[in-house]
Amino acid sequence: MNEKRRQLQQLQMMMSEFERMTKDLESQIVVEEKKSGISDPNHFAYPTFAKAARQRADNLQVSIKELKMQEETLELALEEMQAEYARATALEERDTSARARA
Repeated sequence: MNEKRRQLQQLQMMMSEFERMTKDLESQIVVEEKKSGISDPNHFAYPTFAKAARQRADNLQVSIKELKMQEETLELALEEMQAEYARATALEERDTSARARA
């Protein structure tokens, strides 16, 4: 169970870092567009750096979505493990109290 929690924390840290990186890239894109006076990515003179940064930001968003799916899967697995642990604990307590009465 601790391993699943650790994995969950790592995923959450990665998503947070990717979101921060995306915001940084978006800020850099705005600066580049202002410098060039061109904000249309389809314009022939659109800044190369802005185009590359936009692609990187898009890729990060895809990665964040994939990590969110992994996060949901891990959360479900963790919930199942916790429920199984609770059932096992309840059974053990029941058996212990039954032995004590016997």
